Amino acid sequence: MKKVRIGIIGGAGYTAGELIRLLINHPKTEIDFVYSTSNAGNEINKVHQDLVGSLNLTFTNRINPHVDVLFLCLGHGNSVSFLKNNTFSKDTKIIDLGNDFRLDADKNFDGKTFVYGLPELNKKAIEKANYIANPGCFATAIQLALLPLANKGLLKNDVHINAVTGATGAGTSLSETTHYTWRDNNFSYYKPFTHQHLGEINQTVKQLQNSFSSEIVFLPNRGNFSRGIFATIYTDFEGSLEEAKTIYKTYYKEARFTFVSNENLHLKQVVNTNKCLIHLHKHNNRLLITSVIDNLLKGASGQAIQNMNLQFGFDEAEGLELKGTYF
Repeated sequence: MKKVRIGIIGGAGYTAGELIRLLINHPKTEIDFVYSTSNAGNEINKVHQDLVGSLNLTFTNRINPHVDVLFLCLGHGNSVSFLKNNTFSKDTKIIDLGNDFRLDADKNFDGKTFVYGLPELNKKAIEKANYIANPGCFATAIQLALLPLANKGLLKNDVHINAVTGATGAGTSLSETTHYTWRDNNFSYYKPFTHQHLGEINQTVKQLQNSFSSEIVFLPNRGNFSRGIFATIYTDFEGSLEEAKTIYKTYYKEARFTFVSNENLHLKQVVNTNKCLIHLHKHNNRLLITSVIDNLLKGASGQAIQNMNLQFGFDEAEGLELKGTYF
């Protein structure tokens, strides 16, 4: 069988590194090129150093416009300008890991219509799509916590969210809050109530429950660990805990990577996997939903490959049966 040829744009960052690691072990893909203007000519394994002995490609500043799939790892706001300046075959499928095309107002671009790539929400549309807007990492964890309730029209009041992400969520560029001496043994919030992922979260909730008119209140935090997102969400819920579990397990009964656990969760259960684990707890009239993912995999590159698998009719878990780093 002819392998799917892959191009990666913006190859030096964390998400691109994860894509490369997954794709070189995917039985049905081959990497055609990895584009990076700042690293052109350098060996990829000098940047992604765990790939020594696994990959002998170099970064390039040239593109092949005829690849089967193009992954855009350019950072938020840069995909539009890249696609304006570079033309690809009409047969090339594009998966954007930035935020340029996630909202309905932005999904149509230059004759292309981008489908929001959350498989647990839009699986059938993804299977038919040529262009995918991969969800944000926080948005993935939070939406997977809310989809079953919204699907039943059960979000009646405000939704309160407190979520913590690891240092890799900030990308590879250095800033005051990404230096080791600042991040280690430290904890802080940022962008309170205004995080950019709120747009896609609200959009998805309204897609399933158009009557929702309350507020989604989101407080994002920086944790002193490298990777993962631990999100806690609570909202009013009149039913019993068992009723809530039934709603969630029914919604996710055919989901390949999202599971409802009866036990309390922690990050090591999902780090280095494409899973989302969800736990439910009821206190008085409030339902507490805990959602945990790896921000670089289910929150970015793993989900992008999950979407690619759906586009090509591959097994959804192809190349993604990963073992977590539990100890």
